[in-house]
Amino acid sequence: MEHVPPPLAALPSSAPRRRPRLGDVLELLKPVTWFPPMWAFMCGVVSSGVPLSERWLLLVAGMMLAGPLVCGNSQAINDWFDRHVDAINEPQRPIPSGRIPGRWGLGIAIAGTLISLIVGFLLGPVVGWATVVGLIMSWSYSAPPLRFKADGWLGPLVCAAAYEGVTWFTGAAVMAGGVPDSRIIWILCMYATGAHGIMVLNDFKAVKGDAQSGVNSLPVQIGERNAAEIACWTMALPQVVVIILLANWGLHWPSAMVAFSLTMQVVLMQRVLAAPAANAPFYNATGTTLYVLGMLTSAFGLSVIV
Repeated sequence: MEHVPPPLAALPSSAPRRRPRLGDVLELLKPVTWFPPMWAFMCGVVSSGVPLSERWLLLVAGMMLAGPLVCGNSQAINDWFDRHVDAINEPQRPIPSGRIPGRWGLGIAIAGTLISLIVGFLLGPVVGWATVVGLIMSWSYSAPPLRFKADGWLGPLVCAAAYEGVTWFTGAAVMAGGVPDSRIIWILCMYATGAHGIMVLNDFKAVKGDAQSGVNSLPVQIGERNAAEIACWTMALPQVVVIILLANWGLHWPSAMVAFSLTMQVVLMQRVLAAPAANAPFYNATGTTLYVLGMLTSAFGLSVIV
């Protein structure tokens, strides 16, 4: 009797994946998110005033620490602790889709933490302890019981401090071989504070989803218009302090350039305030670009006097 193959429905399904593919791990680490901390790290490098040729190997290692390691690791941490929500809202992401199976997501986050610590302390004790601070922020932002990302005030603050402040400090510390000049610390603190407003503007892309899922972002808590006003003031006022500090230190051209940048940002802010949710992406592409260029301008100014 001729053998008749079973119907397709009766064929055994493919075995569940036991290990993630390299491409899926890279997707989990979200390379697109590495740019902001690497930019801040380079601002720290420039502000140190140390010629790049003198410590270029440390520079490369530091950039890897700021981007793929600490920032990439923070994305793995975030996706692991958001896996249940993502299974509903974004099931195609690596963990809920099963492309990162089992507890591999948590394992990648832990391994990334350990590797980051090793690299950080190899670059020096100051860089090592800065890495500890950055990793604590990464875990506390996403993981219970703290889970700062659920709070519209603390979440953007922690994120801004890690992305702009700690990474700038790290870049300067790598080049200086220790604690950076106090004037560098003043400027990086101002830009890290202002970045809180940038993070709040990022929350506008998910206002409806946050409201439905109980995430207390600032636009959800106090309304879109009020949140937009706070974001604008938070971005602007620290830059005013930067302008004053640079001028007091005799850096008149950098001070004037940051002032011009801020003036342009204020003009662009009017469009955001008119329709926050619709125009926040526009501002992130324009005003935020001016903001980070001001960071680099300040860094070049600092390099002359430290």
